[in-house]
Amino acid sequence: MAELLDGNKLAGRIKMELADRALWLASAGRPAGLGTVLVGDDGPSAKYVAMKIADCEEVGIRSFHHSLPATASQADVEAVVDALNNDPAVHSILVQLPLPAGLDEEAVLLRINPAKDVDGLHPTNLGRLVMGTPGPLPCTPAGIVELLAAHRVPVEGKHVVVIGRGLTIGRPLSLLLAMRRPGCNAAVTVVHTGVDDMGAIVREADVVISAAGVAGLVTADMIKPGAAVVGAGTSWAGAKLLSDVADEVTEVAGWITPRIGGVGPMTRAMLLRNAVLAAEKVSV
Repeated sequence: MAELLDGNKLAGRIKMELADRALWLASAGRPAGLGTVLVGDDGPSAKYVAMKIADCEEVGIRSFHHSLPATASQADVEAVVDALNNDPAVHSILVQLPLPAGLDEEAVLLRINPAKDVDGLHPTNLGRLVMGTPGPLPCTPAGIVELLAAHRVPVEGKHVVVIGRGLTIGRPLSLLLAMRRPGCNAAVTVVHTGVDDMGAIVREADVVISAAGVAGLVTADMIKPGAAVVGAGTSWAGAKLLSDVADEVTEVAGWITPRIGGVGPMTRAMLLRNAVLAAEKVSV
């Protein structure tokens, strides 16, 4: 039976450390501030932002929330982003995606000051990742690396297969894992659902990370016995959250993330870390 990669437990420890740093910032008269923008009434998006605001309250980060109707124009959304960029009390900004149809998401994200990019996905910050220079790391990839390291999963010098090439997880994660840094320095292969006989490639991996968003995509016969398996992709069946990783994989893997409480809490913890880091970088 695989050892569970418990993201809830690790995220709790990280939040305790961040709370100490946030308290120091507040005592110095410059409390950390996160601005959040929600456009429309999408249920999962609203829930996600609410969780972020609750996380901030728990750690001691001030929240500056802006909720706009689904009828908001491009100019309306960009005006809110501009206001947050110009507000010295706001050190980081989260624009919840997806935006309603008709809005240019790329233009909105590009408008965020890279120094306030809490998701680490602004082209400037992705460029820093490519070059190996300091900058806010994308939250889910950073959380996955931290989760593997905390459970002493061997990664350095090992073969890691990342399933999925999306902007938020697959692409930046593959770059991060290949870098010469602690917990990374791996041989990384990126595959996707359009690859012929994907299972044959996945079976060669010491670590499998699936971020495709296809329920049950990774099955037990695709996993090398003892490999670490991370389900970073999710989808919904009604109100039930589904993982890319089928339940039976736990019988083959050496380590595995739970369907709930694995990658998700780590993503949120890394967002909080980026928010605190952004506040710490601001001069007194």
